[in-house]
Amino acid sequence: MSGTSLDGVDAAVLETDGEALVRPGPALTMPYDDATRAQLRAALEDARGVAQGAAVPQSIRDAERMLTEKHAEAVKALLAKSGPVDLIGFHGQTILHRPERRWTWQIGDGALLARLTGIDVVNDFRSADVKAGGQGAPLVPLYHAALARNSQLARPLVIVNIGGVANVTYINGDFVLAFDTGPGNAPIDDWMHSHAGVAVDKNGDFARTGKVNDAALDAMLANPFFDVTPPKSLDRLDFGMGAVEGLSPADGAATLTAFTAASIARAREHFPDSAMTWIVCGGGRHNTTLMQMLQARVNAQVLKAEGARWDGDALEAEAFAYLAVRSLKGLPLSLPTTTGVAQPITGGKFWKA
Repeated sequence: MSGTSLDGVDAAVLETDGEALVRPGPALTMPYDDATRAQLRAALEDARGVAQGAAVPQSIRDAERMLTEKHAEAVKALLAKSGPVDLIGFHGQTILHRPERRWTWQIGDGALLARLTGIDVVNDFRSADVKAGGQGAPLVPLYHAALARNSQLARPLVIVNIGGVANVTYINGDFVLAFDTGPGNAPIDDWMHSHAGVAVDKNGDFARTGKVNDAALDAMLANPFFDVTPPKSLDRLDFGMGAVEGLSPADGAATLTAFTAASIARAREHFPDSAMTWIVCGGGRHNTTLMQMLQARVNAQVLKAEGARWDGDALEAEAFAYLAVRSLKGLPLSLPTTTGVAQPITGGKFWKA
């Protein structure tokens, strides 16, 4: 799994039948170096040109090969900890997501990864859903539901993933509702990259030195996306930063952090009932300032994934292992209440080693 935050490759081992059995194993993260992150950022920009009719440039093909090779390195490093596995679920890297055009684009060469590792691969998890009229995201909710079945946490339960984009899974009994809530770490990371020369705001320390600009925050929260009835999904580039461009670096970081927290909290407007427990996974849970802002906005218990005895860094990678097995069995990867697809639908492409 390479997320929209462009921070590295997450790899995890999962023993699963693609249904009720979910037994997590070892996991690791291989951070990207600056050159790799820059190459992927360039691919994101180049994908915009393709969306406007340009041919696919060699730079994207080069980025895809590089990304696949990085994933092969991660697989081999993880196998040294886990022993053999039967199958790889390979999400790849989203470089463009336009479900309204029935188009989603994750780079990552499944055939090459199978050759490099000698292990069968399932990839391209989102395309079938998007082609059938779904949002193609989020896809992790069915794994969230499998994990939740084994927990004793108070229901209704909400699982928040804060990656580059943030999304929620609302679970109450057998009912599962999921949707993207708005920006996650991506605008904060982009702001830090351009205004402070670093990749992330570690622990939210920089944002803590600034002051939230309420006018800018209100302007961003006026985006019509928040009123749209879910399911709904986003591209990491869908929210610009025009509202904060005139702010100081610290105030901009504080305001963007508050925007992520407020937009996640607004997800409550679409829940059938108030949630009793919120579990936060993804890289955003390490941002103490963001977590404090979120806690202040929701009237419920807020836990990091580890508070539920889950590995918050590995959970998405585990999810695509789970979905890979479901794909082989022809089981649904998405539901009308998770992506808006008309009926439960499977997906993925299989590559023999």
